Amino acid sequence: MKVIDAATAAESPEDVLWVGTSWKMNKGLADARAYIRGLTDYLSRTRLPGVQPFVIPSFTALTTARDELGSEATILLGVQNAHWDDAGAWTGEVSVAQAKDAGARIVEIGHSERREHFGETVETTRLKVSAALDHGLIPLLCIGESAEVKSAGKTSEFILEQAAGALSGLTAEQLGSVLIAYEPIWAIGEHGRPATVEEMLPPFADLGRQYGGSTRGLLYGGSVNVDNARDMLSIDHVTGLFVGRTAWQLRGYQQILEIAAAHPKANR
Repeated sequence: MKVIDAATAAESPEDVLWVGTSWKMNKGLADARAYIRGLTDYLSRTRLPGVQPFVIPSFTALTTARDELGSEATILLGVQNAHWDDAGAWTGEVSVAQAKDAGARIVEIGHSERREHFGETVETTRLKVSAALDHGLIPLLCIGESAEVKSAGKTSEFILEQAAGALSGLTAEQLGSVLIAYEPIWAIGEHGRPATVEEMLPPFADLGRQYGGSTRGLLYGGSVNVDNARDMLSIDHVTGLFVGRTAWQLRGYQQILEIAAAHPKANR
């Protein structure tokens, strides 16, 4: 299986499709243990050439997931947020250093829910991207526009501004460690409307011109399911999927992984 070893993922880019899921505020320890146990068993007997799986549990389940993985290096774990300071008087926060110590290799940054409900700004995403890189972790920068921005015809301008602000000041080497997940706000969540391929062609064309080949990958996220995963992967410059509720059930995630492994982009 062509994958990125968890110990060297931040230093050695590979030509793979990234397929991951965030559990958001779901799953207790027993469910997390069962999910990761089932996933590792599945990967031990299933070939997924050209695919890099990653799972982002809640903070409370991170060490449980890490311990269940053991020496399994084909799955990367992440966290859904992390503070940019290594330590300090930040009640309720978890630092990138602490996340790494607990087993994280990826830091999700700037999800629209963080921006809307918890005051995440372009500047705080920049600080978090920098902190993740300083500790050798992979920043997964989430960008995306509202329905209002889309209706105004300003999608590309908006998402490129979000990305540029968060990635400003990075060297070419640092930029090469960053994953960008384009998740249009109107397409995510329980009430999101799945995007069409036609709607995604322009923003990914613009993202590809700006970041294609210079970042670790450009992912699509937003109501990804078994019916649209292949089509979304076929869009130019898309090199992975960031999956929500479809992957909260293990079989759903397995199906998305299998779709990615069968895609021509995974076998280049």
